[in-house]
Amino acid sequence: MSHRIGRLAEEIKREISSIIRQELKDPRIGFVSITAVEVSGDLRHAKIYVSVLGDEKQAQDTLAVLKKAQGFVRTMLGRKIKLRYTPELHFELDNSISHGVNIMKKLKEIQSDEKPPTE
Repeated sequence: MSHRIGRLAEEIKREISSIIRQELKDPRIGFVSITAVEVSGDLRHAKIYVSVLGDEKQAQDTLAVLKKAQGFVRTMLGRKIKLRYTPELHFELDNSISHGVNIMKKLKEIQSDEKPPTE
């Protein structure tokens, strides 16, 4: 990935986080965190990975709202970032944080099951 694309991905990540936090007023949006942004080589598409705090239904509801509002988010992004073409946005659910939490819980369970031998 070129340096320019990496900088642009970070800028998009920052701006979309701001737009979701300040501009989208839908109550179905839970606590959303943008975990990563992948921008295509021609700068025409951006895949935005979002993580949602809550259960699976909240995550799916939030993702549905974001997909429905992607035109609005793209318009707002175009106003904040000056590019020849504003990238087409594609929101994807990122389960890596919840997956990591589940792994940590299982490791703690295993650790608590392995009681040290008494002497």
